[in-house]
Amino acid sequence: MTLLYDWLKKASKVQGNTRKALRYRDNYLSWRGLLERVDRRAQEFHNMGIKEGEWVGLMLGNVPDFVILALALSRLGATIVPIDPTTGSRELELVLAAAPLRALVTRPRGSEGSITATGAPVPPPPPTPTRGRGRVITQPPPPQVPPGDGAEVRRRLQGTLLTCSVFKRTPPETGLDPLAILFTADSLGDPKGVLRTEKNSIASVDNAVAALSLDTDSRILVAVPLFHAYGWDLGLLTTLRTGCTMFLEEEVSARRIGKLLREHSIDVLPGTPQMYAELSRLPTAKDLELSKPRYLAAGSKLEQVVADDFASKYGVRVWSCYHSTEAGTVALDATGKNPTSVGKVIDGVDVKITGPNGKAQAASSTKEGLLWVKSKALSPKSIGPYDEEAAGSSVPPKARASGMVAIGEIDKHGWLRTGDLGRLDKPGRLYLTGREDDVVKVEGKRVALGEVEGCLESFGKVKAAQAMVVSDPLAGMVVVARVVAKQKCQPEEIIDHCARNLAPYKVPRRIEFVDRI
Repeated sequence: MTLLYDWLKKASKVQGNTRKALRYRDNYLSWRGLLERVDRRAQEFHNMGIKEGEWVGLMLGNVPDFVILALALSRLGATIVPIDPTTGSRELELVLAAAPLRALVTRPRGSEGSITATGAPVPPPPPTPTRGRGRVITQPPPPQVPPGDGAEVRRRLQGTLLTCSVFKRTPPETGLDPLAILFTADSLGDPKGVLRTEKNSIASVDNAVAALSLDTDSRILVAVPLFHAYGWDLGLLTTLRTGCTMFLEEEVSARRIGKLLREHSIDVLPGTPQMYAELSRLPTAKDLELSKPRYLAAGSKLEQVVADDFASKYGVRVWSCYHSTEAGTVALDATGKNPTSVGKVIDGVDVKITGPNGKAQAASSTKEGLLWVKSKALSPKSIGPYDEEAAGSSVPPKARASGMVAIGEIDKHGWLRTGDLGRLDKPGRLYLTGREDDVVKVEGKRVALGEVEGCLESFGKVKAAQAMVVSDPLAGMVVVARVVAKQKCQPEEIIDHCARNLAPYKVPRRIEFVDRI
């Protein structure tokens, strides 16, 4: 479980003080300097009683402390649990219920109001009806923390404003020693922790490094979140594996990113279609004159007009990418000439398209079907407070009778049912055409529309609601809602209610009042 630290030591031995490992704003760390800081933080964690195998949460954004602390935990053999710092109170309660953390590092007041003095999550709100396709599921309250799991200490990390809360909690028996647990959303919108082992992490990063032809000279700009799998895999892991330089950015603004691209000759950029659309509108856009750019777009569909506009202004063709938390990088359009597809499946990964019953289509078929993935990079197990209920609800009765697994699960032959719908054309290019469930992507993150609808309908003045995703010319893909009101109310009241209960990217940007849905 010390894999990441081992990679750091190897890079430090080769690169020493001559190469930069991490650059953030006007500051940078050499590989040797990064190793020294990691060793100091590891000793500090050790003094707090953090031991091998214990789960520790990092509720931080794209800042150097995230990288340093993650590597310090790796040195101790602890499991790293990145958590989105914008996570809403209800969702954080579910995360903490699913992952009993030994410690949690936060920014000032980052989550202190969501954890009691005993180290347990605050009492959960009444269950919210979660609407799926054609069904309403009332979920049970999350599991309670056993008595005696009280907090040992809460202290500031030396020289920082970060708070580390240490609890008397032990990880559950999963049959694995996870290197990290990366949270995403299941088909009902609830937190799902994907257990990453050393074995599948090595396979995932090696597949990505080979597909992108990364080396020590690569310059990776990581503006997508490190606490999500896309930034974790194609930012942190690839940097450690190759010993290249990572430029870390927390301010996700087109002006700031455009400045970094120009000034530092960034040749690797994991991004989103929305990011490239905003960059194309900058008045300072100009040809970057890069010899080997690998600019990736994942998280939602890359429109042809966005790809063409970016290529004409920056001289760089964007590569569509298919990446998931459970499977890592699956496919790349390495030519950049067909952005509406996600390109061809990369080496080391297999995909298949099946009918609704899970039976494989003919090899020559180009029809839409269920998308399955198989590779050594697949994460073997997931955790979540409602894994059994979610699994049962996402398998139709006929499919369940035939032995078909739930969305997000792996069958007995090693195939992951992704929940995506897709097709393969005759040249072997993969097209994503939709979802089996009501999960969509906003800002590269999964949003279950049924969860948003359930939140809207839990507001006393709302009778019925329908959530949808629309493309906004300025904000990209955003959630909007159509609402039937029980009594007179203002849109701001409904949005405020959602903001208290949902992560920011799930909150509807616009409320439309209608007579019926």
